[in-house]
Amino acid sequence: METKGHDIEVTPGSDQVVVRINDTVVATSSRPVVLTETGSPARYYLPPDDVKTDLLRPSTTTSHCPFKGDARYWSIETGDGVAEDVVWYYPEPFPRVEGIAGMLAFWTEKPGVTLEVNGQPA
Repeated sequence: METKGHDIEVTPGSDQVVVRINDTVVATSSRPVVLTETGSPARYYLPPDDVKTDLLRPSTTTSHCPFKGDARYWSIETGDGVAEDVVWYYPEPFPRVEGIAGMLAFWTEKPGVTLEVNGQPA
């Protein structure tokens, strides 16, 4: 969907996605939802059942996107320590991106966070 030069699209996928924090695998999924948005890299939103949610730690961080809505964040605790605010989700996204509701995305720009799609770095 395009709005004033801004394009955003949500597409269910079947790629094999693996997320690591340093050397710890924190998510493995073959049920990603891919969100593509003008000016941003493709984001892979994963079902919570495919994420090691026992490693998630609550965060007070929130953000607002005029195209997606209000996001909440999680940190992840591994044997290497805590990676702050590396996971986010939209509990009630705007209708145009409702396919990401409750799904978890990973901030791959943060140090130590890697995402592979079908065995290739993403």
